[in-house]
Amino acid sequence: MSSCGISGPSGAGNGQGYPSDCELTAALRERARQRNRPLERSEAWQRVLPRARQVRLLLLDVDGVLTDGTIVYTTDGGESKGFNTRDGFGLRLLQDNGVEAGLITARESEAVQRRAADLGLAHVYQGCRDKLAVYEEILSASGLRPPQTAYMGDDWLDLPLLGRVGLSLAPADAVAEVRGRVHYVTEQGGGRGAVREVCDLLLEARGALASALARYDR
Repeated sequence: MSSCGISGPSGAGNGQGYPSDCELTAALRERARQRNRPLERSEAWQRVLPRARQVRLLLLDVDGVLTDGTIVYTTDGGESKGFNTRDGFGLRLLQDNGVEAGLITARESEAVQRRAADLGLAHVYQGCRDKLAVYEEILSASGLRPPQTAYMGDDWLDLPLLGRVGLSLAPADAVAEVRGRVHYVTEQGGGRGAVREVCDLLLEARGALASALARYDR
């Protein structure tokens, strides 16, 4: 006979202060129910999924996108930047699921080169003020078409390229002129999870987000 219908105070069902078998079972069921519940996505997220589904290459600006835009000059004449580990993990997941990633930035920095190497990015272009010209070179070399590409930028210099790709993106704290012209503006700011949000969007569009999570949520 089951004893699930008879219990004392929570955690005291066995008289020793430990959860009873019934309480453990109920907790596991609730955890499974929460895990299987679909995430609530914004209308903007849902609207761009068809575009995101076609993307095979994600290109990113660096300052203000992969970072919060802050540049710290060091006493030895160099500069340092801060990168978000969640953004990096998202880019790794994205590449593991068949979407290449790369950087196009107007500045040059050893920190950027090191970060790109750490993440195994396929395309890294620094010191490029004409980002559209670099993008056209990438298309020519890769055979990709504009609908198969996405770009995330945050300032005026990014506008020409944002107007060419199939999926244009901006962080929440991008300048107004950029936010008003892209297909999707993230809820997170540059250097604070905006890139991870885009990676999750692309993974969900490919039907790969749930299986990627399942590798860790056991």
